[in-house]
Amino acid sequence: MVPTACTSHVSGQGAARARSRSKILSAAKALFLEGGYDGVNLERIASRAGVARQTVYNRFGGKEAVFRAVVEHHWASLDLATLPSRFGEGLGSGGDPAEFLRHFSHALLAFIDETDQIAFTRLVIAESSRIPWIAGEFHRLGKAPLLQVLASFLKRLCEAGTISCPSPSTAARQFLGLVQEFVVWPKVMAIDAGRTNIPPTDVVIEEAISTFLSRYGAGARQEAHEPSPLWCPPPRHPV
Repeated sequence: MVPTACTSHVSGQGAARARSRSKILSAAKALFLEGGYDGVNLERIASRAGVARQTVYNRFGGKEAVFRAVVEHHWASLDLATLPSRFGEGLGSGGDPAEFLRHFSHALLAFIDETDQIAFTRLVIAESSRIPWIAGEFHRLGKAPLLQVLASFLKRLCEAGTISCPSPSTAARQFLGLVQEFVVWPKVMAIDAGRTNIPPTDVVIEEAISTFLSRYGAGARQEAHEPSPLWCPPPRHPV
């Protein structure tokens, strides 16, 4: 069917509205990360986004609604909805759990490196003691769905017999912990890289996979990859 002038106009309005919403959320996110929750109001958001305050109010209603939308928009870049199709192949009979965990880890770390995840996590930690719902929304809209997706993959691998995992949800938390302890939390705490003695990211991932499959690999201990030489931290200099 050939679009009419009316449908084209409506489509154009929808695209403009989506661009306006994206501008507002990007501006709000930058302001929240700069000044914390209390340092932001609708006027500042509107000014940064280049729109009228009434536009922000009409789109969202108030600052709390804007923040919730910012959290949702932030986690949307991880694109959890497509993870099943991106990593679903090979999870059936004969699938390689190590390869899946490797791809999953790299996708997660790419999200962390390419977004404001570290800064956002710091903001949530700083504000959650005063405003508990902030941490709740951050978890509900991001961490919880991420764990759910990973657990569903592990369940499929367990059903295929490539791992033996009585509690996929517990195992999902354990695997994320193995990776995030090295890659995320030192950055969140702004610990000087020279003081952490953390191995390269690829080594962290491979060791996490090896440790995970030592516990959950089907049958005897499974090696996740060719054994890599033992990584030795550089010598520490006296402080």
